[in-house]
Amino acid sequence: MKKIYILLGLVALSTASCENYLDTEPIQKIAIEQYYTDETGITNALAGVYDPLGSEKLYGSQLWWQLDSSTDEGYYARAATLTGTMVYSFDASAVNVTDFWANLYDGINRANDLIAHVNLPKMDEDKRQQILGEALFLRGYYYFMLVSHFGDVPLRLTPTTSPNSVQMARTTSKEVYAQILKDMTEAEAKVSATKALYSSRVYKTVVQGVLARVCLQMAGYPLNDASKYADALAWSKKVIDSGQHSLNVSFETNPPAGKPANYYNVVNPSNGNTSNNAYRQIFITEASDKYDTNELMWEADFKARGGGYNEGGRVGNNIGIIFQPAATNPLFGTYCWGFIKGTGKLFRTYDATGADLRRDWNLTTYTVANATGVKTNLAKTIQYGRDCGKWRREYEINLSGDQNYTAINFPILRYSDVLLMYAEAENQVNGPTAAAQEAVNKVRRRGYGRTDVSSPYAISDAATATAAGSKAAFQQFIEDERMRELCFEGLRKMDLIRWNKFAATMKAVSDDMAAAPTTGPLTLGNQQYGALGGRNASAGGNKFLLFPIPSLEMSSNTLIPKESQNPGW
Repeated sequence: MKKIYILLGLVALSTASCENYLDTEPIQKIAIEQYYTDETGITNALAGVYDPLGSEKLYGSQLWWQLDSSTDEGYYARAATLTGTMVYSFDASAVNVTDFWANLYDGINRANDLIAHVNLPKMDEDKRQQILGEALFLRGYYYFMLVSHFGDVPLRLTPTTSPNSVQMARTTSKEVYAQILKDMTEAEAKVSATKALYSSRVYKTVVQGVLARVCLQMAGYPLNDASKYADALAWSKKVIDSGQHSLNVSFETNPPAGKPANYYNVVNPSNGNTSNNAYRQIFITEASDKYDTNELMWEADFKARGGGYNEGGRVGNNIGIIFQPAATNPLFGTYCWGFIKGTGKLFRTYDATGADLRRDWNLTTYTVANATGVKTNLAKTIQYGRDCGKWRREYEINLSGDQNYTAINFPILRYSDVLLMYAEAENQVNGPTAAAQEAVNKVRRRGYGRTDVSSPYAISDAATATAAGSKAAFQQFIEDERMRELCFEGLRKMDLIRWNKFAATMKAVSDDMAAAPTTGPLTLGNQQYGALGGRNASAGGNKFLLFPIPSLEMSSNTLIPKESQNPGW
């Protein structure tokens, strides 16, 4: 479902004089009851509930570019940036934090409005319940993003219809999570049991996979509700047992018309193998504006500028391999700012021999000349300063000629994430069982280039077997595997927080980046500035586990007094 903007109503006021302006009744309007008259109206309203997901304030840009970008995976690639959320130097007036908060509540209010009026139109009852299920799930998801980033938040379950209704005190995180579970569990029974043709629309296994994510977050810090590990295990197993999903193990070899024969080849691979592989293909598929609901279960869906409207995101532009050609360059449409670089820790987490093919995709193996687009190979020893290469505009099929906006979709839930969540929950409940190891091994085998991920492969499986010697060691191995597989997908910060490792990890990565050589074979120039985010985050202690309640919200909502601001803010 491409994003659709919804016009819910127009109000035109006519006045006769200044004195009676405020008392004048609107003479033209579309009432809610008139809008929700049929299936088309309610379906359009549902599209409006989905819409905030693709906003630049969420998956269109800010979540993975600024808000959650500085972790042990990556850092903001501008040495002159000394303040902002991307380096953990900001306050409660930060615009992107305010926008994030407002965008999520916009989605919630749209969901509340649809839920409140879902029974108005005459329509097929099964379709009505499916739409209700999706609205409930999305409300739960927006609250999940709020509570995991802000802690206690106002719990609004009815439409906001007047200025007076914005006054609401914060609800405890425990109560908010309870509502999230209620909404999503109810949704799981209502949404389509068959996966959608387009991975932007929610269906049963997506709800189950996200419920596993929610339960893992609840099981960890700060709620520490260990009973939720069993729930996460049950939800992730339902996805696996459904048989509707599998890891992508295929890849393109024949270039599209007009493209060179080496279009899909790996550039400057560590292990000498230049052929395309299945892991790379996941993100090439996203850049090609295609869908693979086997692996890419749920995505934020974008459409580039053209056809009368722009629904593009900044995937591949704010994040990607830096390339800044002039507007006169034919390759201008593949413009990339390259704002995020990978840490030395991320580079070293992969197999040093290059056998794990994911490293040579997630971290660039070349630089691109702005004037010509010519690629220059990087030394294979370089650990510091490699751009995130996960999404590459050179594979963007629907080139719009727009410098900043792309049609590249962003993954919210992938099947490999479900397998790793299952392994983590299984390990916490039953230890490093054979089932937990096999779930991890399937992900790793694909990463090592295997297309038969169900058969043992000693090169990838050996490390798993070693780590499975203890529950603690296997947990750490899963944590590292999540970094290798899911880096730059907006999950790492919340993972580190729930593992209660955020401040310590940020201190360690800061120390490592600060000690990076300024010249020589390990780095692309002086990358020591990449230590700033980690240094600020660790110095703040637990302050940066949550964003501050935006000052704009606190100034307009008198039921959130200054003394109830999050700790440290």
